[in-house]
Amino acid sequence: MNQHVTPVPTGFTQEQLHTLYDLISDGIWDWDANTGYVYRNPGWYLMLGYAPHSQENSVLTWERLIHPDDFQRVMAHFDAYIHQRNERYLVEYRCRCADGSYLWVEDSGYVIARNPDGSVARMLGAHRNIDSGKRQLAQLERRNQSLECLVAERTRELSWVNEQLQRQLDENRELAERDSLTRIANRYRLENVLKQECERAQRFRQPLSIIAMDMDDFKPINDQYGHAQGDAALVRVAEALRSRQRTTDLLARWGGDEFVLVLAQTSLEQACACAEQLREVVAQLEPIGECRLTLSYGVVQWREDDDPHSLLARADQALYRAKGAGKNAVAQ
Repeated sequence: MNQHVTPVPTGFTQEQLHTLYDLISDGIWDWDANTGYVYRNPGWYLMLGYAPHSQENSVLTWERLIHPDDFQRVMAHFDAYIHQRNERYLVEYRCRCADGSYLWVEDSGYVIARNPDGSVARMLGAHRNIDSGKRQLAQLERRNQSLECLVAERTRELSWVNEQLQRQLDENRELAERDSLTRIANRYRLENVLKQECERAQRFRQPLSIIAMDMDDFKPINDQYGHAQGDAALVRVAEALRSRQRTTDLLARWGGDEFVLVLAQTSLEQACACAEQLREVVAQLEPIGECRLTLSYGVVQWREDDDPHSLLARADQALYRAKGAGKNAVAQ
C-alpha cells in the first residue's frame, strides 16, 4: 500500500507549525522517526496533568505512560500500521497522569513521510480525552445491576482485598526478580528486560548495548578465605557497579560471579566508555586479603540480526577476549 505524503503547509516553517500545535487544546504529537525526537504540544501535557514540556522528547515517554495491561495491544497495533499491514492507526488505551491515576485516551496518527527504504520518517497524531465517556458507560452498566447498594459495598470490600493481593503480588514479583545475595536484578529479570529492549531497538531504530562482566580470579577468594568472604566480595562489587548505574540501565547478576549491564539508547562507543569507568571504580575497591577485586568487561551493541541469546553470546565472546588480554580489561 502506498502512503500519501502530506507536506508541511506552504509558507509554514517548522517553528510556526509547532506554534500552531500550541494553540490546539487536544494532545498533538509529532514524531521524527529518523532522529527519535517527539514534539508534544501543551494541550497534551495539560490533559495528563504534567507541566508543559516537562517530559523527555522521545518515544520512551509514551511507552512509560501506557498502562501495562494495554501495552502489548497498543504496540501490536502501532507496528501493524507503520509496517503498512493496517490502513490506519486508531486505538484506545489508558495513560498514566501526573498524580498516578490513569486516563482513557483515543490515539490516532498518520504517517506523512517515509524514507526511501519504506521506513517511517515522520508521523503526526493526536491524543483525545475519552475518559468521561468511558466512566459514564461504566456507571450505566452498574446502574443496570440489581441491589446496587450491596454491589457498591461489595465492590469496596473487593477493592480492598485486591489492593492487598496486588501488594502481595508486587512483593512476590520483587522477590522473584531480584538476586537474593546482591539485591540487584536476577537472570530471570535480565532475560525479560533484554527481550523488551531488543524489541524496542528494532521498533524505533535506537541503539542498544550491553556489558558482560566477570570477576577475575574469584575462585581463590573462596578457596583461601571461605565462601562468606566470596559472597561479601560479590556484594561489594555489585554495589560499586550500581553506584555508576543510570536510572534507565538494568544491572543484573547473570550467574555466579558474572554480571550484565543493559544500556538502552547507548552506542558501542558510549558503552565502552561506561565500561572503562566501571573498571576504574571496581579496581579501587579494598581487596579481600591478598586478592584484588577486578572484573573483565565484554561490550557489544545490538545488531538487526540479534535476539537476546545471540546478543549475550557475543558479549560473552568479548568477555573472553578481555580475559585473554590480561584481565581487568575492556574488550568489544
